[in-house]
Amino acid sequence: MGGIFGVASKSDCSLDLFFGVDYHSHLGTRRGGLAVYTDEKDFVRKIHNIQNSPFRTKFEKDIEEMKGPVGIGCISDYESQPLLAYSHHGKIALTTVGIVTNKDEIVSDLMKQGHAFLEMSNGEINQTELVLAMLNSKSTLIEGIKYVQDTIKGSMTMLIATPDGIFAARDKLGRTPLTIGIKKGEKGSILGHCVSFENFAYLNLGYTDEHILGPAEIDFITADRYEVVQEPQKKMKICTFLWIYYGQPAATYEGVNVEAMRYNCGAYLARRDKDAEIHPDCAAGVPDSGTAHAIGYANEAGIPFTRPFIKYTPTWSRSFMPTNQEQRNMIAHMKLIPVPQLIKDKSLLLIDDSIVRGTQLRETVDYLYGSGAKEVHIRPACPPIMFGCKYLNFSRSKSEMDLIARRVVRQFEGENVSAETLAKYCDPDTPEYAKMQEEIRKQLHFTTLRFHRLDDMLNSTGLNHECLCTYCWNGEE
Repeated sequence: MGGIFGVASKSDCSLDLFFGVDYHSHLGTRRGGLAVYTDEKDFVRKIHNIQNSPFRTKFEKDIEEMKGPVGIGCISDYESQPLLAYSHHGKIALTTVGIVTNKDEIVSDLMKQGHAFLEMSNGEINQTELVLAMLNSKSTLIEGIKYVQDTIKGSMTMLIATPDGIFAARDKLGRTPLTIGIKKGEKGSILGHCVSFENFAYLNLGYTDEHILGPAEIDFITADRYEVVQEPQKKMKICTFLWIYYGQPAATYEGVNVEAMRYNCGAYLARRDKDAEIHPDCAAGVPDSGTAHAIGYANEAGIPFTRPFIKYTPTWSRSFMPTNQEQRNMIAHMKLIPVPQLIKDKSLLLIDDSIVRGTQLRETVDYLYGSGAKEVHIRPACPPIMFGCKYLNFSRSKSEMDLIARRVVRQFEGENVSAETLAKYCDPDTPEYAKMQEEIRKQLHFTTLRFHRLDDMLNSTGLNHECLCTYCWNGEE
């Protein structure tokens, strides 16, 4: 995953850029980068590894040397960026968020045109450099952006800084968000504009929401205003998992706040449990993304919300970030500190954002039993994940057989499972689904298990279901 942020200001943009990018740190832990068009009429770029220390500690000295009116930056889990280029488009800086699933095909086409690739990340062509080459293959930046949107399979949202301002282009189907903020001074004078993946990132910097980019929309942003260069298309497939897991609770996508949506999810889960013969003493969430879901459940069910685990936040990052599975499992265990008084002899209803492989949650539940819990009822905030994401790659699974739901289906159906059979395991009203859910419950040692229904989860957003991507749950494009 990753996050991007840009500023066009009538004065120095560096501090707003620094803090705006830092507010995206929850979206990645690998690299951070900044690029500013300075008062010396050139771009200055800084990129640092942030795996072992926070973004702020790596960039707080750099920012003193990056004074200028226009800048962009990113938090990235993959390639080094932003990239700088001096091309027939002039001096530009580029940062992206997304995934290119047809990279080999595009690289082959560009090499036939004479392009070479220099930036390598883990032995592969830097994805952002690939986008840069695509932009440079067209006569104008606007044509280049449209070429990227029409050609790339997966998703691609980008910011392109020029000496005059920033081009902001949202993914063709709006799978990831972009919002423009405006900063005003005394008597309503405009001081600048920003553009951000997460809209909450600019609120404490004095900006207010001005415009949400639609799918495939291209805007040009200056300190004074923004101009819509390409109107948005109607079809949208924004990632629903942004609300369930990725999003910072204060963020809002398409007018729907993350925290409020999670409360709604919990309430829907509690309503479904009214016919279940369970009597939990309390509801709890696996920190952090499960917390709001659990509060929504507790409020609807009329039971206490408690925190039997406290997340140790000063040093432990999100557990899904390390590439090594054993390291992920260890971090997941180390960052959660139990509160024995809230566990012993209790019947706990525990909500996590999802069950992917199941390893970490099984270990968490076993620990609860070892600490004296009487029962542990599990209510994931989304349906069983059946397909690896082709658009944001959030699960980091190398194979769909890493997913516990798919392993159980294989256990019942064998290696070659038809699309028709898989569809039955995705439908919560079929006996196949019930059998799969019960097997997952047994393998992970839960007292009871009930996944969130897809229709309830989508209803929790209040948005038209057709606007929401559900591929990882039902395989529908």
